[in-house]
Amino acid sequence: MRKPRVAAAFGLRTRLVIAFLLVAAVSAVTTAALTYREARSAVLVRAQDTAVASFREEVEQFVPELPLDPDALRWYLYDIAARAKPHPWIVFAEYGSLRASSGDRPVSGVVTAELRRAALTSPHGSFERVVKDGSAYLTIGMPVMTRIIAGGRAVPSGLVLFAVMPMTNEEVDIDGLVTAARDGALPGLAVALVPALLAARSVLRPVRALRRAAHSMGGGRFDTRIPVHGRDEMADLARTFNESAARLEDSVQELRDAGTRARRFASDVSHELRTPLAGMLAVTDVVDEDAGALSPDTARAVRLISAETAKLAVLVEDLMEISRFDARAAELNTDEVDAAEAVRGTLSGRQWLGRVHAELPDGLRIRLDPRRFDVVVANLVGNALRHGAEPVTVRLSARGGALITEVRDSGPGIAPDALPHIFDRFYKADTARSRSSGSGLGLAITEENVHLHGGRVRAENPPGGGALFTVELPFEGPASTGGETDGRPSAQSGSGPADSRDRTGATT
Repeated sequence: MRKPRVAAAFGLRTRLVIAFLLVAAVSAVTTAALTYREARSAVLVRAQDTAVASFREEVEQFVPELPLDPDALRWYLYDIAARAKPHPWIVFAEYGSLRASSGDRPVSGVVTAELRRAALTSPHGSFERVVKDGSAYLTIGMPVMTRIIAGGRAVPSGLVLFAVMPMTNEEVDIDGLVTAARDGALPGLAVALVPALLAARSVLRPVRALRRAAHSMGGGRFDTRIPVHGRDEMADLARTFNESAARLEDSVQELRDAGTRARRFASDVSHELRTPLAGMLAVTDVVDEDAGALSPDTARAVRLISAETAKLAVLVEDLMEISRFDARAAELNTDEVDAAEAVRGTLSGRQWLGRVHAELPDGLRIRLDPRRFDVVVANLVGNALRHGAEPVTVRLSARGGALITEVRDSGPGIAPDALPHIFDRFYKADTARSRSSGSGLGLAITEENVHLHGGRVRAENPPGGGALFTVELPFEGPASTGGETDGRPSAQSGSGPADSRDRTGATT
């Protein structure tokens, strides 16, 4: 047995809700990511612009006295750091080999070589953000300019000031944004679950109605219709379903009417033919007795007419039986019988005891319709004798709570392409052999009789050659009583020695 795929384990409602939540989650994450990026950029740029502008202003106002005194320079740096914006700075000074700092513990490695080169070459200074040991810093480098009186042109003095501002507050603000986005995601998804359920319900309501309607139509109620509400796609689907159901109802009703007419026609024709055929059979019996006194040509013609009349009589009886099955008028007259005795009676009544090998253990008692069981056995054995080859074996056994009846011949078997159709009405495996002594309905009647008992019949080509027909009848099968509902006695259809169903390669 094939295992269903995992996706099939989820219902449509679950998939709709999951899809809705996924869309909501993706939208929320995307919005949060974009908002975080813009907010982070705004926080950093604002702090950066404020610090750069403030430091540049302080540096432009700083006019050192040359030559530089290290102690005096350090006090200048303290003074500049005291006016730091927006956060405290640590101010460094570099002048040749001279180094000074406003901090007691300067942050080493924060001022990069690239920043030093940019500060020396650009009169407006430079800045960059640096991450050191997991902490972010804003570093600014500004050259101190001096003015040459001749021409009033400003030139670098060789003194460069660096400001290092820890961005701890900005990191806290950014972490707060991340926490707010994370903490707001789950409540947002919980809120999104409500419209997801409402949307799933609005979609599933017409789908459930469509499912119920389809199930109802599958049960034979072709007048089922779906209420149509609105003008959306689901309403169009409901209208299409109703139109298709109406057309299907009309088609089914036409087929039912045609089938009823056909069954009535076959039944009426069979009944109309039954009386004249009875007279014809009586006449042919009399003529057959005197055929020896006739000329050879006349005798052959008389015997041919007699044989064809007998075939027609069998066909009429079988058509009457099939019409009862089609009209659901066939019923069982059950009785408890010994299965072995019933099979022996069938073989003895048709003079087959010498031609058929029977394996019939005693003690297999079953409740069934003796007449219909006789038809089943007679059709299968006659079919084996005519279209198979002797020896033919009939075997009874009990297995799995059922009576097993097996009929096997020693012929070439059934053609593989004919096996699926072997129980069809009027089916012939060899279309070139369109005429035979039976009615062509024997195996179809056999199958109907077996199904009426609640059993099943199958045909196969077993190992070793030949054809094997197996009938399984439950010991506790249907036990309806009563005669035929149409008030007429049922015919012993298919009880003759053969069926008209041909097998490819079988003997005639």
